[in-house]
Amino acid sequence: MPNNLFEKIENSSPVDFGDVFNKSIELFKKVWVQGFVHLLISIMIMIPLIAVMYIPIFAIAGIAGFEDTYGGGYGDYGSQYEELSVGLMILFVILVIIMSMIATAFQLGITAHFYRVCKQVDMGFPESSSYFMFFKGKYLGKIFAIAISSFGIGLLATLLCYFPILYVMVPLQLLGVIFAFNPDLGVSDLIKASFKLGNKIWLITFGLIFVSSFLAQLVGMVLCFIGIFFTASFVYMPIYFLYKNAIGFDDDELEKDTLLVN
Repeated sequence: MPNNLFEKIENSSPVDFGDVFNKSIELFKKVWVQGFVHLLISIMIMIPLIAVMYIPIFAIAGIAGFEDTYGGGYGDYGSQYEELSVGLMILFVILVIIMSMIATAFQLGITAHFYRVCKQVDMGFPESSSYFMFFKGKYLGKIFAIAISSFGIGLLATLLCYFPILYVMVPLQLLGVIFAFNPDLGVSDLIKASFKLGNKIWLITFGLIFVSSFLAQLVGMVLCFIGIFFTASFVYMPIYFLYKNAIGFDDDELEKDTLLVN
């Protein structure tokens, strides 16, 4: 199966910017409600993760307040509180990294389901309501493995003076949609496929992501800023059609599309 996917990418036809953009607008009109629901689910997941990250910060603030009040009269206790503050700060950094990877994994699972909803609506199939279809069995471990790999790739790109981030941004954006429709592939094959496709259509993908993100934010701000919650999912529309045009779907039967739900 990986060879078949790589062959499709290699033989894919050129993508037309205008065609993808126009189709994205039409599909967004049909799935914006689902996009909003997926965003709400993501926010509900993020809130407790963010709360956990800030536990050390609250502890440091409490220690700082104690030192301000009693530090002058407790001799060696001041240095102990400083050491404790440093330890809590290190704990905060570790928690940020761990929670970021967990958040990325959950975001990947929710986004992958949204791509499948986009396909179902685009193809005229009934919509699946299993938002957590990728949080079951072997797929749960896979989304965490992909999240860790993405974090490592992003970190490496950052260490290389930031410029490579522009390059890896495109394959990492394509990784979600490739996983959504090829969840049985290994993590390494999914990453290879995303970079292979990203290398081939990098410029048009970057342009579509930039334009769709800009328009989603602009229209959202025009709608009293709260509209951003409703327009944010528009950025996923071009990515879906880039996958559809470049790789396509072998079998559009509903049973194939709902296999993971059952």
